[in-house]
Amino acid sequence: MTSSRTCLITGANAGIGFAAAAQLAARGHAVLLGCRSVARGDEAAARIRASTPDARVTVLPLDVSSQASIREAAARVERLDALVHNAAYFDIRAKDRALTPEGRELTWATNHLGPALLTELLLPRLLESPSPRVVAVTSKGLVTQPWIAVDLDDPEFASRRFTVPRAYYQSKLAHLAWMLHLAERLRDTPVRVHGVRVTNVKIDLARYEGLSWAERTAYAIKSRFSITPDEMARTYTWLCVDDAPGQSTGGYWDAIDTPVEPSRWARDPAHRAALDALTRRQIA
Repeated sequence: MTSSRTCLITGANAGIGFAAAAQLAARGHAVLLGCRSVARGDEAAARIRASTPDARVTVLPLDVSSQASIREAAARVERLDALVHNAAYFDIRAKDRALTPEGRELTWATNHLGPALLTELLLPRLLESPSPRVVAVTSKGLVTQPWIAVDLDDPEFASRRFTVPRAYYQSKLAHLAWMLHLAERLRDTPVRVHGVRVTNVKIDLARYEGLSWAERTAYAIKSRFSITPDEMARTYTWLCVDDAPGQSTGGYWDAIDTPVEPSRWARDPAHRAALDALTRRQIA
């Protein structure tokens, strides 16, 4: 697909989101940088323009953990061809659950409720596009926990033990199931919905202050076996703007041209329907 498109990427000021924004801008597409920090968004936009002087990048203030922020940001979007849910919350330093201003558990709000609400609000803009796309982003770490399920009675750990990994992987499993449900729901529309299973990607440890020596060492070792954000971002870009065989809606991709199987819990239609009902109540 060669015509210019407008793509919104959440969490676009760093990591894979930034790399995807830079790739799309370099190919002549307009990019909305959805960023919680406007200052960091401006820095990211300046970096993209430094390598692509004619880049069409715009910073969109957006905190996906805040439903109020999501509503304000969505109201500012006038055109949209592709929406990438890249932003995620995973703070290994956290010891206890934290709440958003709306009273939602922060991991659940950022990684699941936020993307669902943003998609619903922007669906009218997407349906105006000749080839709209929605890209959900999950984690390859889900394969290490095949037994995991979304606790539909207590997804926010109000009455059970909270740990960062449990909250994160549950929210990403919910995001995956939501993606499959959305794809089925929109099957008779032009919207293509896809998921990306992000593998080990090098991270900037400077973004995480207060890590222990052991944590820094573990991440340094892990980075030796990780790909770069730019390499992972190519799958985002491919799903946003390219046409390829097998790219029918509902695909779940490990990399370009590499489809993978969603987890058993996410594939279950009853689970997806129950999750959708819960989600709609929480973002109403």
